[in-house]
Amino acid sequence: MHADINPATSVSRNAKYFRDSSALIYAGGNLTYGELEDRAARAASVFAEHGIAAGDRVAYLGMNSSAYIVTMLASMRLGAIYVPLNFRLTAPELRSALQHSGATVLVGEGAYVDAIDEIKDQTALKALLLVDDDPEAPAQAGRRRWESWSELTKAATAWGPAISRDFDDPAVILFSSGSTGRPKGIVLTHGNLWWNSLNTDLRMDTQRRDVTLAGAPLFHIGALNSFTLRSLVRGGTVLIRRRFDPVDFLDDIESYQVKTTFAVPTMLDALEAVPDAWSRLSGLRTLVVSGAPVPPEQIRRFAERGVPIQQAWGATEFAPTATHMPVEATLDKPGSAGVPMPYTEVRVVDPATGEFVEPGTPGELVVRGPNVTPGYWEDSVATAAVFDDEGWFHSGDIGYEDEDGYFFIIDRIKDVIITGGENVYPAEVERVLRAVPGVSDVAVVGMPDREWGETVVAVCCPTEGAEVTLERVREYAGTQIARYKLPRRLEIVATMPRNATGKLDKPGIRALLHK
Repeated sequence: MHADINPATSVSRNAKYFRDSSALIYAGGNLTYGELEDRAARAASVFAEHGIAAGDRVAYLGMNSSAYIVTMLASMRLGAIYVPLNFRLTAPELRSALQHSGATVLVGEGAYVDAIDEIKDQTALKALLLVDDDPEAPAQAGRRRWESWSELTKAATAWGPAISRDFDDPAVILFSSGSTGRPKGIVLTHGNLWWNSLNTDLRMDTQRRDVTLAGAPLFHIGALNSFTLRSLVRGGTVLIRRRFDPVDFLDDIESYQVKTTFAVPTMLDALEAVPDAWSRLSGLRTLVVSGAPVPPEQIRRFAERGVPIQQAWGATEFAPTATHMPVEATLDKPGSAGVPMPYTEVRVVDPATGEFVEPGTPGELVVRGPNVTPGYWEDSVATAAVFDDEGWFHSGDIGYEDEDGYFFIIDRIKDVIITGGENVYPAEVERVLRAVPGVSDVAVVGMPDREWGETVVAVCCPTEGAEVTLERVREYAGTQIARYKLPRRLEIVATMPRNATGKLDKPGIRALLHK
């Protein structure tokens, strides 16, 4: 079946019929659909002059901005593959991602010029284009070494219509966080993006003219494809913030009448700390949270104040949503990640045998559907390792399905602690410990132990002025979980290591414990 599902085509269509409608709100300058289309068409000409054609890779390195969106649409207009990079990566990590993707053009902000110059000769990069629409950075940073992306774009003539893209054509390559080793390049096709968007439209309460707030990093597929890209395809407005600030976030919801947004759990913690957060959040219609389990107590607090959290579970490989908690079931199933999306299958299997297990039995969650990646960029071994013979993607997450068909996520297989022959799921213990008085953030990991094989270790960030002790933690948690799950060691830290997507950085946390 052939169908042109290129997002760049949709933006062109919106520019034709709704030219003066607001597309992007950004501190560096707002854009209507007509202006967004013009910039993307001119940027496509710049890329074409640098040799970019269908199938080539264009990388972007920078924080959330209008340039991020324009670069993506310009790449897609040519049929190229967009490679958004995590702006927190070190130079060696950037080198690995650029080498693996084979990107030949990079658009980046001035803050990253030195890091890229350090490794550019070890990559396939042929052109370095400097973004200068960062309202916070000096305009001349790096200009002597890089071409000005904005000046080139303004001088270029508009490229013609977007190249038609079909369901199997690659659209983006996003690199995993690397928590299991070298980051993998996750390929998402235009079909993957389209089917996830259709799932979103059918399950979540969104409207075509909604204002959506992009506050989480856009290199995270949840921030990019839950609402941002879908909003542009439908003709809505995207409010772009370079970084998340809880007070600014609440101001934006009120000032711009934001209706939909994607968040990670750490953002919820920050919002709760703002005194008048509840009244200011009430205008949101859809608050989707993913990236890590949300504690049931937090879900109840938000719901009781008229702000239902719609927890979702997924991964970059699913573009990103596999399950979603319907808003009407928020309080009926607190802690659940919801039910499968309309065009996505989710099952639970025995990790050892691959056989489906009965409801209530923990196992590995497997996913199948048109929103699931075809595999990892130029990595057939890694691809074969996650797909079985029937096309199920093995997620590496442990969870279970209850009798009503709702899914609950327990933990990652690789994070399971085996102590004295018993399995301990850190995420389960973390949910309990988060409610300990005086604890603001917590992580649970396993450390080698001669007697038990592994021992449970809790790493806590206390609230200001609070004293958190191992005895107090064990006493509180001992009323809610079995004693073999209780931590035998407690470490206090000022800041909890987290990766760019807000997830606990378990390798980094274990490294702290070894010091």
